[in-house]
Amino acid sequence: MVFLLVVIYIAFIGLGVPDSLIGSAWPAIRTDLHVPLEAVSILTLLISGCTVLSSIFSARILNKFGTAKVTAISTAMTAAALFGFSAAPSFGWMIPLAVLLGLGAGAIDSGLNHYVALHFKASHMNYLHCFYGVGVTLSPYLMTMALGNVGWRSGYRYAFYVQAAITLLLVLSLPQWKKGGAAAQETEAAPANLSVRQMAKRPDVRQVWVVMLATNAIEYACGVWGSTYLVAEKGYQAKYGALALTIYYAGMSIGRFVSGLISGRIDTWRRIGIGAAIIAPAIVVMLLPLPGAATVAGLFLVGLGNGSIYPNMIHLTPHNFGSDISQSVMGSQIAFAYIGVMLSPPLVALVGRVFGLKAYPVLLAVLYGVMIVSLLLFSKQMKKQGRYDTKL
Repeated sequence: MVFLLVVIYIAFIGLGVPDSLIGSAWPAIRTDLHVPLEAVSILTLLISGCTVLSSIFSARILNKFGTAKVTAISTAMTAAALFGFSAAPSFGWMIPLAVLLGLGAGAIDSGLNHYVALHFKASHMNYLHCFYGVGVTLSPYLMTMALGNVGWRSGYRYAFYVQAAITLLLVLSLPQWKKGGAAAQETEAAPANLSVRQMAKRPDVRQVWVVMLATNAIEYACGVWGSTYLVAEKGYQAKYGALALTIYYAGMSIGRFVSGLISGRIDTWRRIGIGAAIIAPAIVVMLLPLPGAATVAGLFLVGLGNGSIYPNMIHLTPHNFGSDISQSVMGSQIAFAYIGVMLSPPLVALVGRVFGLKAYPVLLAVLYGVMIVSLLLFSKQMKKQGRYDTKL
């Protein structure tokens, strides 16, 4: 099981690698391909929309083929998409590649999250998402190197090399999943496949959907538009805007790592509350008319606080809803998380077009308010059901 856990950690690096590339590379891509600023929303909408579809159907796919095979194939799909982005001669070629990238991501996220939530402690869930943070921190760093020397296409090519190596590791590890009994454990669980309509009838599921939507909308609004905001409003060069995203994602990784370290002393719900509290002063800093360095510091703090909320909510899923339906709820949670990912970039683009990109921090504040209200309602519902366990 130790070897499998290491493989899962590395697979989550692969899940994170593509997610931050578009945000760090976009200022250079749009100039090179002569497309408008808001065209990035088309790509993020497609990637996220296809991830939503993949997540919704993930329970059936994972039950049929198993986590190991689905993860290996899906990672290969994302690697192929990254290579395609590096060679795309025009923006139009990026559209089908965005579809491939999104379809590959959803099943990985649902399958590995559910497997770790069922079989490992909360600390491992936080470390798992810390490794996701390694992936999303690594790719803007690689892109920064590329932008300073050979251009954004090489940045995508570097990311492809990383993803291809992870795919090879996953393929080679397939026999170890069988030896470790992973396939048998998944089969024995015999999870129920609930439809979205069935889940939508439950108020607790609806509330957790909004929490996941809002926290990921904040994450992706920062990840996609943070660099562009610094370039457009604070006068940063494109390569320094990409470097700022590295700092943002480093904050996310640190938040998840620290959350894992303290999981034995501070319960999961309290760690979620601490993370939510850290975001408030970060947004205040970004709202004030301060130099770009203050905005970078705010982005770091948003990553630090928001980074731990998602994995801790994921870890609580089997306890909150029961292991019999947790795979279906897990898939739906991740689907709504990616709905937040899908909607936030075009929402920022719309707000930027109407009010100017200077309104970007205001939108972050609104999303934060939605997250806090839904989180309070969901925790109240868990207390009502007797599932608010302060020992987890």
